[in-house]
Amino acid sequence: MPTVVELQDRLEALRKARAQGVTQLRLADGRFIIYRTDAEMAAAIADVERQLAAASGTPVQTILAYGTKGLENP
Repeated sequence: MPTVVELQDRLEALRKARAQGVTQLRLADGRFIIYRTDAEMAAAIADVERQLAAASGTPVQTILAYGTKGLENP
């Protein structure tokens, strides 16, 4: 299991790459990871965030959104 520092570094690299529109990352061991879509990269970021929360003991929060058009049924 990666350490908290390694997870933080990985998360920072993923966020930076996503913000710049880069779809491939080089790992510390020299290997490359190529993401085909932004959704894949978002899923990778979410996974690292979950791992980081578990490693640091921080609970993961889920936000549920609910919307309506404001029309009432007759």
